[in-house]
Amino acid sequence: MKESSVKPTNAHILTINGGSSSIKFALYHVGDPLKRVIHGKVDRIGLSGTNLTFHDADGKLQPSRKLAVRGHKSAANSLIDWLEARPEFASVQAVGHRVVHGMKHTEPEIVTKKLLDELHRISPNDPDHLPREIELIETFRQGHPKLPQVACFDTAFHQTMPRVAKLLPIPRRFDAKGIQRYGFHGLPYAYLMEDLACLGDPAATKGRVILAHLGNGASMAAVRDGKSIDTSRCFTPTAGLVMSTRSGDLDPGLAPYLARTEKMTTQQFYEMVNHKSGLLGVSETSSDMRDLLDHEKQDVRAAEAVALFCYQAKKWIGAYAAALGGLDTLVFAGGIGENAPVVRARICEGLDFLGVKLDKRRNAKTAAVISKNSSRVTARVIRTDEELMIARSVSRVLGAQTPMSR
Repeated sequence: MKESSVKPTNAHILTINGGSSSIKFALYHVGDPLKRVIHGKVDRIGLSGTNLTFHDADGKLQPSRKLAVRGHKSAANSLIDWLEARPEFASVQAVGHRVVHGMKHTEPEIVTKKLLDELHRISPNDPDHLPREIELIETFRQGHPKLPQVACFDTAFHQTMPRVAKLLPIPRRFDAKGIQRYGFHGLPYAYLMEDLACLGDPAATKGRVILAHLGNGASMAAVRDGKSIDTSRCFTPTAGLVMSTRSGDLDPGLAPYLARTEKMTTQQFYEMVNHKSGLLGVSETSSDMRDLLDHEKQDVRAAEAVALFCYQAKKWIGAYAAALGGLDTLVFAGGIGENAPVVRARICEGLDFLGVKLDKRRNAKTAAVISKNSSRVTARVIRTDEELMIARSVSRVLGAQTPMSR
């Protein structure tokens, strides 16, 4: 890829991160380092009260704007109209998109018709994300056909996994069709590993790391010598740990059982395990860990949901320590991992045999390092920045290498 001819003094990169009911965006000034100019989101898409909110370069929240939109395409058009009115948009050199499923793509790529056709073909693999992400790309493409767009795949980070970690124990003919473990959360994982290297942690390049991305969507990754060797999510984002509304791993026999006894259709089962299970399903009250922690002393259902989350996370840490042959660094990230000291403490309780010893005061304050000085394993809390990782990826694809900086 040739280096960009756009001078860093006036160039900007736009990042787009589309979700099921929101579109997050950020605008970065290209330089050393990349500097965020604005960031915000369009939320409640498809519901009443769709708003556009954003923070300026100083992090100050600006007045929100109500949008009269009905779906993702009209929301994307309204966002583009708003962005075009900003002076920085004229110097945007590329748009970076988070694309959840990239199958076997190993690096971010410039969007072409061929790539779009492929994304359309695999969109049934993730009907909750891919169709909306494709629509966002096509909407920008229609309005600005000459503006380069870069697809940043959430699955790319895990392409280094060994064959044994990717292989699923189903008839081999399905493997030939690409049905295997892909894993997700690749963009935040890539950010965590880059940040870990910046912090001078030797395990980032030569060591054994477990990354625990715990939020509404939760997963873990085992990383050896800087490369992913396993991850909890599988062919879809539904697998692995229990999540806010996703079940995580289940007995496959549950699907035909519920079909027989509850007359549950495939679509109903899909809706249940993705949108009605997890913390919400067990607690019957909330998918938000903060709510559950507030009510666990009065509501046994909330207490059991929290306990299940922590128990499963502990099990995955033990499994990945076994796969790695030990553990050097444990990283907590994501909304729960970054903001819930009590959850981190419960997960790490009883992991002394692995060398994990939390410092209660450091953990309570959510320090950068929450383990004791005597702990053989360094336990860290790192706040992820998915948008910045997208911007870095775009910069690298365009050849405008931006050195890492903290």
